[in-house]
Amino acid sequence: MAKKEMEVVKGLDLQRYMGRWYEIASFPSRFQPKSGVDTRATYTLRDDGTVHVLNETWTDGKRSSIEGTATKADPNSDEAKLKVKFYVPPFLPIIPVVGDYWVLYIDDDYQYALIGQPSRKYLWILCRQTHLDDEIYNQLVEKAKAEGYDVSKLNKTLQSDTPPEGDEGPKDTKGIWWLKSILGK
Repeated sequence: MAKKEMEVVKGLDLQRYMGRWYEIASFPSRFQPKSGVDTRATYTLRDDGTVHVLNETWTDGKRSSIEGTATKADPNSDEAKLKVKFYVPPFLPIIPVVGDYWVLYIDDDYQYALIGQPSRKYLWILCRQTHLDDEIYNQLVEKAKAEGYDVSKLNKTLQSDTPPEGDEGPKDTKGIWWLKSILGK
């Protein structure tokens, strides 16, 4: 049976969407370190209207990150469908890899969001804070279920009460799992 077209947010205010988001839960990627904690994304709007994306996670105290660029899939549409492009070291030449980023739900205050992909293989619940109220979390899970996602695969991400500040700590430069997870490979 063909699944119905996913509903996405219309009229997303990109400026308000910018800033840091903490990953509350996601579908695990087999490439993502199982022990990754404090996973987060930081979005910055550039002058040309594209978005700089920084994804970070910490595994055994080491920071792993990958950077990319997000653009609207269709500049003339008011739907919140973005394309995210990551340039991946350590391949040479550096290869751009593109994935889908669909905002399926966001609250009026831009405090929590549900992100999916057309394949329904990947799903993220993001929040401005490191913890999300259970009731709201359950509402987002129900929304995902209604959009045809297998929510039994959702995995809660460990977030500490005092998330790391920034670049401190030893680096883990492998970062490839980010990319594979966004691609849904």
